Amino acid sequence: MAEWFKDWFDSSEYLEVYKHRNDEDARRLFKLILGNVSIRPGGSVLDIACGAGRHSVLFSSAGYKVTAFDLSRNLLQVAKRKSRELQLDIDFFNADVRHPALKKQFDLIINLFTSFGYFESDEENFALFNDANELLCEKGFFVFDYFNIFFLKKNLVAETTDSANGRTVIQKRAIIKNRVVKEIRLINSSGEKTYTESVCLYAEDEIVCALENAGLKAVKTFGDYAGGAFSKEKSQRLIIIAGK
Repeated sequence: MAEWFKDWFDSSEYLEVYKHRNDEDARRLFKLILGNVSIRPGGSVLDIACGAGRHSVLFSSAGYKVTAFDLSRNLLQVAKRKSRELQLDIDFFNADVRHPALKKQFDLIINLFTSFGYFESDEENFALFNDANELLCEKGFFVFDYFNIFFLKKNLVAETTDSANGRTVIQKRAIIKNRVVKEIRLINSSGEKTYTESVCLYAEDEIVCALENAGLKAVKTFGDYAGGAFSKEKSQRLIIIAGK
């Protein structure tokens, strides 16, 4: 289970299960970011763990020069196909967030939709913030989008059953040793597949402290994609805009 993301995110079933993550959520977050950061026209954007490229496409369509990477080759293929259809010039490449191997700096760096906390150690997880600091231009911004663990703990649904593309999808969730762990069972007439997700739980103050330790300062914090104020009790998301 230690590196569950390698198999799950690269599977053909992943996007079927998460089909509810639609482009509207991406557009709302995109507007929130641009309304709260100062980035020059045509500026450079780095999308860390870009997945299927929903946010990369929006930034590129708005005229920004986008570089984006992900570990999943399957999701990158989807992202590249979408960018070709829209005739966008996005530099997509395959990489692990722990070893991005980038040298240039960016005006804006984004890490969105809980693409964080997958690793076993705090050191590995928070290395992302150190990399963001090194890869940011002097007056650049880093945008971090993660779940609010207090809301998650109070509202965790232990089990759900849905359907996706002819499959029954059973998801079981639990908090185990400060991680939210999900078992995903996909069942159809051909048989059954099981995948796992495991994400470390960090509170807002832990995230802010880790950002500061990496040389970044939280300047704005939101609790949803509409720009609502962050509430420990009520917000589903933790969205932080940080600068050097």
